[in-house]
Amino acid sequence: MAKYCEVCGKDTVSGHTITHSDRKIKRTWKPNVKTITVLENGKATRKTVCTRCIRSGKVQRAN
Repeated sequence: MAKYCEVCGKDTVSGHTITHSDRKIKRTWKPNVKTITVLENGKATRKTVCTRCIRSGKVQRAN
């Protein structure tokens, strides 16, 4: 499953975890995406959408 939102484009971000002794360790932050059924142009299609887009109502779920 791809770790990006098909609605807003939110994607994986990379950076460092910094310890108390100031050592940098590479890490990634992945968005919280769910595969849901969305109504698009009157048809039900499956998309990976982040939970913020689902919660804010940017997509209409198909029931």
